[in-house]
Amino acid sequence: MSSEDWLDAVKWNSDGLVAAIAQDHQTGKILMQAWMNREALSLTAREQQAVYWSRSRSRLWRKGESSGHQQKLIELRLDCDGDSVLLVVEQLGGIACHTGRESCFYRKLDQQGEWQVTDAVIKDPDTIYSSHS
Repeated sequence: MSSEDWLDAVKWNSDGLVAAIAQDHQTGKILMQAWMNREALSLTAREQQAVYWSRSRSRLWRKGESSGHQQKLIELRLDCDGDSVLLVVEQLGGIACHTGRESCFYRKLDQQGEWQVTDAVIKDPDTIYSSHS
């Protein structure tokens, strides 16, 4: 992948970012949503591993750098408007969320207007992050 002209098709927001959705390649389950800048998207395609832009830390963030739960890129897609990307990934370790769950989307709105936790913690986050510091 020598030319990076394909990045010009992306409609970056005013902060130079694009929404990035990670989806499990086997189950189709949505794992997480994060942000990418041009460099993160380029590195993701080049390295075949998810690299995001951390808005809170204002730096590149390689998924799994502190947890060990990397995302191996299987396929990269751009939506019809060009303003979001889909990463079809192999989620190493089966945990995408910093809370120790498979997916960041572990709460569902019930009939009473309350958020209910639907997915159990697979591994205690304190254990995850203390062993990979």
